[in-house]
Amino acid sequence: MNTVRNYQKELDKIIEKLGAAAGCAPTLFLHSCCAPCSSYVLEYLRQYFRITVFYYNPNITEDAEYRKRVTEQKRLIAAYNKMLTGSVEDEQGGYLIQIIEGDYEPQCFYEIAKGLEQCPEGGERCFACYELRLRETAKRAQAGDFDYFTTTLSISPLKNAAKLNEIGERLAQEYDIPWLPSDFKKRDGYKRSIELSKEYDLYRQDYCGCVYSRRAREA
Repeated sequence: MNTVRNYQKELDKIIEKLGAAAGCAPTLFLHSCCAPCSSYVLEYLRQYFRITVFYYNPNITEDAEYRKRVTEQKRLIAAYNKMLTGSVEDEQGGYLIQIIEGDYEPQCFYEIAKGLEQCPEGGERCFACYELRLRETAKRAQAGDFDYFTTTLSISPLKNAAKLNEIGERLAQEYDIPWLPSDFKKRDGYKRSIELSKEYDLYRQDYCGCVYSRRAREA
């Protein structure tokens, strides 16, 4: 009998161990899909990790849309960092957040989508897209000698958290870097991201970014 894993509880246990250990906060290489989804994740995890956001989203198939989203991501991080009084913790708790923008290469998305163009949203094409982005994240995290890697994608009710964690754990074995389990929609994480999006007046898109999800939205 298969048991359903609670990834939030698994993350809680990791954070609890971090709190009990002495020394500097561990480093986290965090793939972000967009500013709205990252808003809650950054607010939550910056208390425990030194985060570098990795903005890598070749699934965004229109250049103007990509530029708009990455600009919002950088604006949000700048606003969060402005609240901090130093490089360690402020009175609210938290660490300065770094950002690395990956290459914008939509051709990589089209390559992994070949033969999967007619798949419904949330199906095999999306799973291949998860892996495309997480594989590049794992590679960069390994090269940068980070302590953990993960993604903001699990905050969305439309994203398959079990599949994201399955892919992340497999890549963790392949690249020998720990995966941070997550299901950030838990504990009203998605609701909080909506609140923060309003607070920071973030551009909140209504499709994932690829041409196929845009067509589904228009249909």
